[in-house]
Amino acid sequence: MKTPAPETFEGQILALLPSLRRYSRSLTRSDADGEDLLQDCVEKVLTRRGQWRGLNLRGWVLTIMTNLYRNGRRGKTRDSLVELDAAVDLAAPEVPADPQERARLDDALNSLSEEYRAVLMLVVIEGYTYSEVAAALDIPIGTVMSRLSRARQRVAERLKADNIITLRRPK
Repeated sequence: MKTPAPETFEGQILALLPSLRRYSRSLTRSDADGEDLLQDCVEKVLTRRGQWRGLNLRGWVLTIMTNLYRNGRRGKTRDSLVELDAAVDLAAPEVPADPQERARLDDALNSLSEEYRAVLMLVVIEGYTYSEVAAALDIPIGTVMSRLSRARQRVAERLKADNIITLRRPK
């Protein structure tokens, strides 16, 4: 099968796949469910190509994925969490020196509600601007800033609360 040219619609969708995969996994907290969400999103994007107005493809696709996720969550019970180690494709700058640091960060991120986690992942991990996130999630830009601030604060508080206290040295 031939790879589509980067300037085509399909080529642009193909270039967005790594970012969409990370976002879908952060929403669903599961590799398998994230892949299902990604596949459903790409299928919907390709079948509704005629509805795209040619402006912000990335924002349009993120909006579709977010809406698919929200619609899928209605009426379902909360799924079990996936361990961060199970998400092998998740980008990480470096392996932490403290083996429990990664688990603590994973717990802190998973303790956030889906609204806070989505904004945090899109801004911090994916690098989207506040206005892009506001458009993708269909919320005001002030809400994006508020959720991001609260998410960062809650993660920091959770990490601080879980911090190991060092013992004093005997004299």
